[in-house]
Amino acid sequence: MAIRLPGKQRESSLLRLLGARRFMPYFCTQFLGAFNDNVFRQALILLITSGVVTAVAPNTLNNIALFLFILPFFLFSALAGQFADKFEKGMLIRRIKLAEVCIMVLAAVGFWFDAVWFLLGVLFCMGFQSTCFGPLKYSIMPQHLPQHELVSGNALVQQGTYIAILLGSIIGVVLNVEAAPGWWVPAGLLTIAVLGLIAAWFIPEAPPASPELRIDWNLWRETLNIVSFAREVRPVWFSVLGISWFWFLGAAYTTQLKVFVDDYVIGTEMVYALLLATFSIAIGVGSVLCDKFTRGNVELGLVPIGAVGVSLFSADLYLSWQGLPGEMLGVAAFLAEPAGWRVMVDLAGVGIFGGLYIVPLFTFVQHRSRSDRLARIIAALNIMNAFFMVLAAMAGITFIGILGISIPGFFLLLAGLNLLVTGIVLTRVPDFIARLQRLGTLDE
Repeated sequence: MAIRLPGKQRESSLLRLLGARRFMPYFCTQFLGAFNDNVFRQALILLITSGVVTAVAPNTLNNIALFLFILPFFLFSALAGQFADKFEKGMLIRRIKLAEVCIMVLAAVGFWFDAVWFLLGVLFCMGFQSTCFGPLKYSIMPQHLPQHELVSGNALVQQGTYIAILLGSIIGVVLNVEAAPGWWVPAGLLTIAVLGLIAAWFIPEAPPASPELRIDWNLWRETLNIVSFAREVRPVWFSVLGISWFWFLGAAYTTQLKVFVDDYVIGTEMVYALLLATFSIAIGVGSVLCDKFTRGNVELGLVPIGAVGVSLFSADLYLSWQGLPGEMLGVAAFLAEPAGWRVMVDLAGVGIFGGLYIVPLFTFVQHRSRSDRLARIIAALNIMNAFFMVLAAMAGITFIGILGISIPGFFLLLAGLNLLVTGIVLTRVPDFIARLQRLGTLDE
């Protein structure tokens, strides 16, 4: 049964949680980690596209970079999940952040010498570090937050993550502009990593969930084991698939957005930045709205609403750009067009309803999974997320590159696929519809 809180207890709950020692150091640690990842990746992309390496096409190098970052999630998630369940989580997080500082020392050397191939190796190390942090990121929250604060905690983490991604991408460009001194990127990466380590030092102790666990070093066998753990509770498994599907959609939208702006909106780099910021901030807004709508309850009823909203606004993207004049637009000219605002509203709608969709699923996985296996289930989720991101890239290549579907047409296709996937989940797991029916009775 959902826990309901009196109105006074819910006042400013997000701000109170942000100020609590059981949450604030952890929030800062994960925020700075996502921030640093994106500063590094954006700076590396700019270095690659600058033509430092002439023997390999920049697009090929970018695809290699994406592959190297994702590969550790497939290889080492099973091991990371076992360690997160067996050992004290605060200590593990501090060691992982110390490893990040060491990795950033290597990154600083690579950027100083414009050593692209060396930096690709560093990127693999960053992927490994992120793989190790992933199971800890979500399994530590139920140990520090009571059930009625889990929605708030997940809302803040989702909001913080997407803002960190956005700011990291922007700062990665700012630190690497043509006139910037060569030491800016190395200094920036090291500074952010050290701040993350300092924040991690204040995370309270989180006792091991399964201290008797024996580490299985057979990664293939343990990968199958942790996936089987995620499948034990049917609603949890479909929640895992739902989260991974959201990663599929997010990867598909953000990957195609730049070309959509260049070829259909006909906008400048600043228009692209504006739309990317709109999408990222909207997911954060939707995450916070989820907390407001559910008033702290672990509530799956918002998932169908979020899925339908994502599809409706995604479908409208197929039409909204067509009202633009078809000439190069800066930000002022873009915002002077009603169709420009319609495009922004569509992307904001996809983001806001995406936030309503994703937060209840994360919270439900934390709430319904066995506590002694939660980190390993989160590790299985990370494997599925990585797999669905690869599927998103393959879908873009197939439908746009091979079949010749336009990017607006691809957005329309995503809207239809999202409704299909949502329909399958709703028919297989009646809990979602049952909770939707109960959502309207929370005030009674």
